[in-house]
Amino acid sequence: MDRITINLRRRQFLQQAAACTASGVLASHLVAADESSTAQPDAPSPWLLGCFTRPFSECTYAQTVEAIASAGYAAVGLMSVRLGDATVTLGDANESQVAEIRDQAAMHKLSIAATYYSGPPVDSSVTVGIEALRRLIDNCRQAKCATILMGGTTNEQQFDAYYDAVAACCDYAAQKQVALVVKPHGGLNATGPQCREIVARVNHPAFRLWYDPGNIFYYSEGQLDPVNDVSSVAGLVTGMCVKDFAPPQDVAINPGAGRVDFPKLMTQLKAGGFVSGPLIVETLKPGDLETTKANAAAAYKFLSELVRA
Repeated sequence: MDRITINLRRRQFLQQAAACTASGVLASHLVAADESSTAQPDAPSPWLLGCFTRPFSECTYAQTVEAIASAGYAAVGLMSVRLGDATVTLGDANESQVAEIRDQAAMHKLSIAATYYSGPPVDSSVTVGIEALRRLIDNCRQAKCATILMGGTTNEQQFDAYYDAVAACCDYAAQKQVALVVKPHGGLNATGPQCREIVARVNHPAFRLWYDPGNIFYYSEGQLDPVNDVSSVAGLVTGMCVKDFAPPQDVAINPGAGRVDFPKLMTQLKAGGFVSGPLIVETLKPGDLETTKANAAAAYKFLSELVRA
């Protein structure tokens, strides 16, 4: 038998083996799916429900993650956190503090959905801003934090430098599997159209948007309804800061207690392609620890019913 015939038969054998293997894998997946549908009629939710540390700012981080987990959430969003005598953010935390932030969340089976970040400090130079954002990306990787949520800049003179620094870090963030997003936060990113222009300016798939309906109302002083604004960011939204609004300028209320029409908003978001991802409560009606726990639980119930509708 010549070499050509041997190689041909070997190739045919490998192709047939690969086909059989693929068929077997597909069949096993189909069987598993069928068995799963029989044993578990409710498919896993495409939504990750969580709560930021912001409503628990007077509590230790340990108290905060315990409260968030006990309210039913599966994720925590980070702002500033109290670790012992220190109050830190993920951006300025040292290595041991980052590990503590990660481990305390994991102890309560919470993923870390996001950390808030005002943005790269570009006052002195873009280079300094890039270095700071890269350090935060490294800390996120260590903490297993999925997203850096940026507030944008209100300083027109720093606008270009701010987003030049963000753009310069997008490849690095993608390598580290950390998403970069901006949210409506007043000033130069107060509305959906402004945010869309910013995402287009950075022009990288690692940089997208988290929506914040309470901020749309807040920074327009109640004049712009997020239900009317949200279609302007269709195709860009990868998460939402769940925040309501009550006149004249109050966002420290429970979701569902104010002017945001969350059912209509979710309909619009889904129509724009946001059909799965994190929904993280940012603000609650303030009170002592037990009151805030009760409000967190009420917000979890509200969100659970909202995503089931």
